[in-house]
Amino acid sequence: MKKFRRVKKVFKFFVFFLVFLVVGFFGLILYIKMSPKLEIKSANAFLMYDSTNELFFQGSGSQEWVPLDNISENVIMATINTEDKHFYKHFGFDPLRIVKALFVNITSGETKQGASTISQQYAKNLFLDFDKTWERKLEELWLTLKLEVGYSKDEILEGYLNTINYGHGMYGIENAAQFYFDKDAKDLTLAEAALLVGIPKSPSNYSPLVNYELSKQRQVNILYSLYQNEKITEDEYNQAVNEELHIVGEKNYQDLSTIMYYQDAVMKELKSLKQIPDSYLETGGIRIYTNLDMNAQRILEESVKNNMDTDKELQVASVMMDPNTGKILALVGGKDYSSSQYNRAYQSTRQVGSTMKPLLYYAALENGFTSSTTFMSSETTFTFSNNKTYSPQNYGGQYGNKPISLATAISYSDNVYAVKTHMFLGEDALVDISRRLGITATLEEVPSLPLGTASINIIEMTAAYAAFANEGYKVDGHLISRVEDLKGNVLYEKKIEKENILNKSLTFILSDLLTSTYDSTFIDYNYPTAIGIAPKIKHKLALKSGTTDTDHWSIGYNGELVTAVWVGYDDNRSIEAADYKYSRNIWVDAMEGCLEGHEDSWYKQPSNVVGVLVNPITGKPATESDEHKRIMYYVRGTEPSSTDPVFDEIMENN
Repeated sequence: MKKFRRVKKVFKFFVFFLVFLVVGFFGLILYIKMSPKLEIKSANAFLMYDSTNELFFQGSGSQEWVPLDNISENVIMATINTEDKHFYKHFGFDPLRIVKALFVNITSGETKQGASTISQQYAKNLFLDFDKTWERKLEELWLTLKLEVGYSKDEILEGYLNTINYGHGMYGIENAAQFYFDKDAKDLTLAEAALLVGIPKSPSNYSPLVNYELSKQRQVNILYSLYQNEKITEDEYNQAVNEELHIVGEKNYQDLSTIMYYQDAVMKELKSLKQIPDSYLETGGIRIYTNLDMNAQRILEESVKNNMDTDKELQVASVMMDPNTGKILALVGGKDYSSSQYNRAYQSTRQVGSTMKPLLYYAALENGFTSSTTFMSSETTFTFSNNKTYSPQNYGGQYGNKPISLATAISYSDNVYAVKTHMFLGEDALVDISRRLGITATLEEVPSLPLGTASINIIEMTAAYAAFANEGYKVDGHLISRVEDLKGNVLYEKKIEKENILNKSLTFILSDLLTSTYDSTFIDYNYPTAIGIAPKIKHKLALKSGTTDTDHWSIGYNGELVTAVWVGYDDNRSIEAADYKYSRNIWVDAMEGCLEGHEDSWYKQPSNVVGVLVNPITGKPATESDEHKRIMYYVRGTEPSSTDPVFDEIMENN
């Protein structure tokens, strides 16, 4: 009897719970019906244009929306069979498919199957990013229900086919049909439709322009599934498999595998603009005019591909900027967007190594240093209060054990010289100049700061060097020049504001000093740090590299262009000495590629600056016995003499 009562209670609870779910579900549906419908034809229509106003990216919106009646039945049949066989039977979610996917994934230990329906994919493509969080899943569920309640199945399918990504910037079946086959979507054959339907799963892999064999293999699999499910006959299957495809889409800038890094960075910047209402960020419907220079982007990507070892996990980030405006012309956030969407150009900060030294040396020039200012190059231990010591080491243990000039210290990237300068000026000097140049990262006033122990974002570092490149003006690195709504109303326009923060004469001197990094006249007890790429350098360029155990940088410029390259591992493991070549070669190939055919964009010598022929190692005026001589520059009245003291001696006397 007690057992019967217990069963009865459980049964009542189950019935109550079931009624509660049913009432709750229908209440939810009623609430959705009373709410405003989702606007799907303009949702997430983010149109991005490059610096020549050519469209290079389109969000989930479509250039041309075609009704379902104008889409080939072959496309509709193949899409439903491939993506969501029970599309017309479920209410946005396919329980059987979810259970099957869970079983397959759990038993295999891998994520081999997905369970998203067409409605779920459409909701995600329209309104969500691709974060795999529970919050995003709940949003996806809610938006899927709103789609199912607000629109018919045909309307959902029509919207889905007009907004999915078919690769190469082609969103929507009509654009894809025109791009790949030069025909309307309504005229696609079964073979053509199956090929296009296979692309959205992975556009970077299944595009016939990227890998025809792989795209053809997927097309055959889709056709075979149609045959197995009795959607087509055996004759139709064989005919479609053997049909010769005439693909007319040409490889163009849309094929750049890294261009999505630029697009992601644009979206991040867009979200930071207070002038853009939240409603536009949520639903789209805007045109974004960017500073993307497609030629520069192509050259930068080719430089990465030609120099990076694809078999290594070593990663890369690079930024190319117009130093006179702060416009970011090209950006790479990794080796390949299809394998890693983590954007190292704006999402990461890394130790900058000796690329920090030019900031220190500008501060030194402001405080009386010259190109010939000398410190002893020898192993040095610094002792501080509480008997704390610090012993910086030069790379490879190379020391001249003699006085060397500032120019030589830059050429060899001498760490001891940098720390001596840092301590001589005061540990606050480097922090102060960094803040003046726009660096916002945490910087500690410690002896090792000039050796690049601080972690800084590559865009900030590029903008800091831009102030050297433009002869003293602080610029704001940015990707967006203007934003309009779809009616052409301007919502935002970037105003180029340049603040004069540096002395033109001193930036001229510093820029010249930074050409010493690949100048053979500095070969003595050591070699210039970038001497290996000297044969590739055709234009006069300033350059500084930076090395830590985990990072390698190359940043350089002329009056026209500034480029920064970082190479390292995402997990901060140590990089090998042989890996240092990557950033330098990417940098020089990108710079020279962009400047090919351009005259030298170097700097006019200021009237208060004089050139003096000196021994570059000692910084003293050159004599007939000097094997190496070079003209170096000085503010008038600070030219070197043969009797100038070594700064170590000045400090000792004080």
